[in-house]
Amino acid sequence: MAWKSSKGKLERNIICFGDQCIGRLVIGHSGLLSTPAVSCIIRKIKAIGGIILTASHNPGGPGGDFGIKFNVANGGPSPDTVMERIYQVSRTLEEYAICPDLRIDLSRLGRQEFDLENKFKPFRVEIVDSVEVYLQMLRNIFDFTAIKSLLTGPDQPKIHIDAMNGVMGPYVRRILCDELGAPANSAVNCVPLEDFGGRPPEPNLTYATSLVESMKGGDFGFGAAFDADGDRYMILGENGFFVNPSDSVAIMGANLSTIPYFRQYGVKGFARSMATSAALDRVAKAMKLALYETPTGWRYFGNLMDSGRCSVCGEESFGTGSDHIREKDGLWSVLVWLSIMAAKKQGVEQIVREHWARFGRNYFCRFDYEGLDPRAAFYLMRDLEAVISDKAFTSQKFAVGDHMYSVEKADNFEYIDPVDGTVARNQGLRIIFNDASRLVFRMSGSGGGMGSTIRIYAESFERDPERHNRETQVRRWV
Repeated sequence: MAWKSSKGKLERNIICFGDQCIGRLVIGHSGLLSTPAVSCIIRKIKAIGGIILTASHNPGGPGGDFGIKFNVANGGPSPDTVMERIYQVSRTLEEYAICPDLRIDLSRLGRQEFDLENKFKPFRVEIVDSVEVYLQMLRNIFDFTAIKSLLTGPDQPKIHIDAMNGVMGPYVRRILCDELGAPANSAVNCVPLEDFGGRPPEPNLTYATSLVESMKGGDFGFGAAFDADGDRYMILGENGFFVNPSDSVAIMGANLSTIPYFRQYGVKGFARSMATSAALDRVAKAMKLALYETPTGWRYFGNLMDSGRCSVCGEESFGTGSDHIREKDGLWSVLVWLSIMAAKKQGVEQIVREHWARFGRNYFCRFDYEGLDPRAAFYLMRDLEAVISDKAFTSQKFAVGDHMYSVEKADNFEYIDPVDGTVARNQGLRIIFNDASRLVFRMSGSGGGMGSTIRIYAESFERDPERHNRETQVRRWV
């Protein structure tokens, strides 16, 4: 949902946001829009903002399964300054008014106008095709002919796409199947359901189990799953070969020349969240491009993109995007992968292994500890920071098997925005070793259930191609 404002005096019974009087709402057909599509529409119609009601991975509501996200005029998540302003305004609210008899037909495309008994022109609600504006944008980014040739040619890889009964069903059907020629039976769970078919709509190895099992059978050469609102994704290759999200954004960055959009506009730089592995850093260095390390949260990438510093960015939590919008974009990411496959004429696993051979492999995994007592979590992080802040800690060495890890740096990550100078402190504890391996400890606000969440990220860099075939979870860590 996005909206535009009308000038004039505020009235009790017209939708308002802050000091803006809202005269027009734009809503997706049947109330469905992916998060990337919302960002696209906000930018297209120059709306002042948008509200996304979503089963986000940030829990809210009585059952911890409902979230409200507010995107600003650039199409991206609200910066901290806006969120703080909203919070302050919420503390001064004394009353609100509703229109109980207002009935909007979400199934009928087009404009609907309502008389809310105010002195302005009628309040307008516009129901738009959920896919069309977003599809038009993608047509201007990718070589659809090349992707369609990959999916329909004589050597076509069989693909398997799981929309996980979230909002992505209509997008997968319309774009991958109708537009790009993928067989209709290659897309599953494409009917959006309120309960997502009884499983969490999380595109990872834990919850996208039906996709994982289907890919392990060897019948499919490419698999992908999307989350509830379409901004996150997972990529699998033949026989269930898993592409770590940190590797995924690095491989995308190294192959942007396969995308017409980047051939036309160039690549300005890369960015990743601090918790994401440093695989992207190596690509940036090879391409002689800037690499920005930000706190977790997509809003930090917006300033970099708006100022022309960053073209592609990503997070380890299965989110990747570019400056075409200001959100992470799951389907865009899948189309990047299909573009790389079409250009290289290679499968997923071969592309990944060639990337490792060139840049080295960043073994990476994450451990989540959820539902912790908030006081215990606070003191654990405080005490750990005290340990790593001791000057003697930077001279520590840890022997693990035949490998010696020497501490090079340890800190509590702090980010200074290069655009506006704002500072984000206490963003996570980092232990960086002299071989570029890392341990990161971070308090997170996006865990499921009640209580606090602590995430531990372990990263070990391996240059030797002979050691690139080890299983991540059984590799020895500090």
